[in-house]
Amino acid sequence: MSVGHTAVTTEPLVSCGGEHEDCGIREVLDRIGDKWSVLVVVELAQGVRRFRQLQRAVPGISQRMLTLTVRRLERDGLVRRTVYPTIPPQVEYELTSMGHSLTHLLKAMADWSAAHREAIAASRRTWDAANPGSGIR
Repeated sequence: MSVGHTAVTTEPLVSCGGEHEDCGIREVLDRIGDKWSVLVVVELAQGVRRFRQLQRAVPGISQRMLTLTVRRLERDGLVRRTVYPTIPPQVEYELTSMGHSLTHLLKAMADWSAAHREAIAASRRTWDAANPGSGIR
């Protein structure tokens, strides 16, 4: 705080406007906060992928869940789906420019996570020792 600054700052660090306005952040968090979307976006950041390539690249995802995930990402404008008229049809997925813009944020989050991984683990061990049987994981 500067010498001449005496006022208390009460403005929130992030604000969308009104008190109960969420500016769409809940919808975005619902999408990128689910179990699979970030993994699919990270894989598609490497380039165009066919469905089976995506399924192999994201271990543990079922065919149904991958289908739902890419459809949701397509609906949100993050993924482009291209169907080629072959027999059987060949389908490819790629990130849109908006999808690519998300990868910068995911990289920043991954960097932050890596930088703080040990500190978070230590904090969790300390908290768990002080709160045995809490059931929080």
